[in-house]
Amino acid sequence: MPSTSERARPAVAAPEPQTIIERTGAIGRIRLNRPKALNSLTLAMVRDIEAGLDRFEVDPQVAAVLITGEGERGLCAGGDIRMIYEGGKADTDAPTMFWREEYRMNARLGRFEKPFIAIMDGIVMGGGVGVSVYGSHRIVTERTRLAMPETGIGFFPDIGASWFLTRQDGELGTYAALTGEQLLAGDAIALGLADLYVPSDRLPALIEALAALPAAAGHNEISESIAAFTESPPNGTMASRRAAIDRLFAFDTVEEIIAALERDGSDFADGTLAVLRTKSPTSLKVTLRLLRLGRKAPSLEACLAHEFAATAAVLRSHDFYEGVRAAVIDKDRNPQWRPARLDGVSGADVAAYFQPSTEPLFPAGSGKGERT
Repeated sequence: MPSTSERARPAVAAPEPQTIIERTGAIGRIRLNRPKALNSLTLAMVRDIEAGLDRFEVDPQVAAVLITGEGERGLCAGGDIRMIYEGGKADTDAPTMFWREEYRMNARLGRFEKPFIAIMDGIVMGGGVGVSVYGSHRIVTERTRLAMPETGIGFFPDIGASWFLTRQDGELGTYAALTGEQLLAGDAIALGLADLYVPSDRLPALIEALAALPAAAGHNEISESIAAFTESPPNGTMASRRAAIDRLFAFDTVEEIIAALERDGSDFADGTLAVLRTKSPTSLKVTLRLLRLGRKAPSLEACLAHEFAATAAVLRSHDFYEGVRAAVIDKDRNPQWRPARLDGVSGADVAAYFQPSTEPLFPAGSGKGERT
């Protein structure tokens, strides 16, 4: 018979799952479920997403897969940067394992055969872009704030950014990658990172309509169902600046971009200079080189492989740990970059990020085909 103390002991509630994988009607749902952490991705969540894709890909009752973020603040704010910071500091393999599996998941999404619908409501940053940008139907709302802010923490835009930010004409991708500026719904569509605009108050009805589709619904039927809820997006902030961005960022070195902005002297150029001067000089140079390589890359997988190789140098760098310290740990927003100026970043400093990986991201014979 249990003792009095045992009988009085309160039951311990089971922890909430970080990812909810379920089928609702004809839709396989992937719900990122860390709302207090803005649904930032952990390794367990990456594995959950992969398992969900495995399950839904072969389920004849699933017409399409839908990814959403729980809570009111956003789809996903990126990878769990504190885990990467602490793992790197402790010299564990946790950061490398996370990036390896995350990037392979990104490639998987790029090849996924069933319609993949992403609701990019609220904050969508870094890894949050990685779980949505490869979708067949990418939906933004008036609350969307999309960004690749990595140059502000001594890192570089990854998860295939050197692929998806270089598939369009012009330099909007270069601008977004170097500055880390937040993109509104219209900007995201203009940059090719989203497709459709749906006001946020219509999202519950949209999800219900998708779930009510027949299991045999194809791409066109799904598109028609979503179209019933779409509206023309509000103009983004970059539409009126596109000509200037294309002109000022059309260079292959950061120094040339800075010089062009200084010569221009417009309010936009001056504001952009002020933003760039807060970023890690090393990150700016590495990012631009990755983007220019990405323009010539044959596939998403090739870009992911370049980025994965570069993460080894990130974990050895000063600027990554300093950037995360200033943004996440101490939150003083005052990183002390080393080197502190562009002219202090040597060719050898940049070359360290472009050494071949000792363990290829997509080993030969792995069965991971390339999407061209």
